[in-house]
Amino acid sequence: MARCTAPSRGHRTASGRANCPACSSRYGGYGSRYSYPSYDNYYSSSSRTSSSGNYNISKGRTRKASWSKSSSTIYYTSAEINTLTPVRKVVEKRAEKPDIRDIFLCHAWDDRKESALELYNLLQSNGVNVWFSEKDIPLGTSFLREIDKGLAKSKIGIVLVTPNFLKRVQNEGVAEKELSALLATDQLVPIVHNTTYDELRDVSPLLGSRNGLDTQEDTMENVAKKLAELITVNENNYS
Repeated sequence: MARCTAPSRGHRTASGRANCPACSSRYGGYGSRYSYPSYDNYYSSSSRTSSSGNYNISKGRTRKASWSKSSSTIYYTSAEINTLTPVRKVVEKRAEKPDIRDIFLCHAWDDRKESALELYNLLQSNGVNVWFSEKDIPLGTSFLREIDKGLAKSKIGIVLVTPNFLKRVQNEGVAEKELSALLATDQLVPIVHNTTYDELRDVSPLLGSRNGLDTQEDTMENVAKKLAELITVNENNYS
């Protein structure tokens, strides 16, 4: 009686089954309509299931934040968790303040109708109450001074760092003492978009020393979801 070769050779393909003396006759050979699910199909299906949300092993996005809902499909790198944890503590302390917004969004003027507006709309769609500098920062004023005011009325502030933003900072200069005071509060998160942290450090070493989120590592949509999770404080976060 012919023996199946699967234990030694495996039947990962139709041709493998066709060459097996036991299985080729049982299932009508290579041309049979019947086929086992291949290993390739199994692992492909498994991979699709495990990659829900933004889960990505190769980029290190394998952890959920302690403040995320149990149903969340958003995953973080260890570096992002370490960066955002101190900010989360500030959020929890400031959440009970009256008449406070969730996020103060600072951006370059030239980004007001493109990347800044995109991030603003994504945050709004995730239920975030945003202080949008397009509406709340008068043209020609010191953006750092306005950030200071905006942060006083928001849980946290984010700075959308783009090539336009770098040009603005470089042309106007950076008030190092003022920026240092803001960063010391663990209330400011840079969002790097279409540029790099190296380029940011060349213009503003202080702001560049603070890690944040990077749209080269994740989509703008998922960055907005991470920020929405970060500022949401209720009992559902601990379910």
